[in-house]
Amino acid sequence: MTFLQAVVDHYQKFLLPDMSHFLISAAHKSSGKTTISLGLCAAFRARGLLVQAFKKGPDYIDPLWLTQAAQRPCYNLDFYTMSSAEIRDSLVQYSQGADISIIEGNKGLYDGMDVEGSNSNAALARLLAVPVVLVLDTQGMTR
Repeated sequence: MTFLQAVVDHYQKFLLPDMSHFLISAAHKSSGKTTISLGLCAAFRARGLLVQAFKKGPDYIDPLWLTQAAQRPCYNLDFYTMSSAEIRDSLVQYSQGADISIIEGNKGLYDGMDVEGSNSNAALARLLAVPVVLVLDTQGMTR
């Protein structure tokens, strides 16, 4: 192995992020996160992948839809009822056997109940070390 190949291999995880788990967020609420999440679950399932869905927060309606789309139970990841360790453990435990895990956020990327943003979608992505797919509602935007 050449020195260059060793460097590339070492930094590969930084160059191409692992997309087997990712979080879907948006700039603000009501931007289409659920629609995109459901569509991705269905599209990945149609390609023969086993999909595990998660929903941030205490929501109970969206997880019902995500369960249908993924054909596996959707689990909540909630900063208010779970510790950081429990959130991480839930992702690991319930993702076992899945080819891909989709975490649907709530509200906007940096929205949360505290001023520090410790319970935002961004905080969840940071905690779980997952990339973010940002959904943008471009209605009314111009060049």
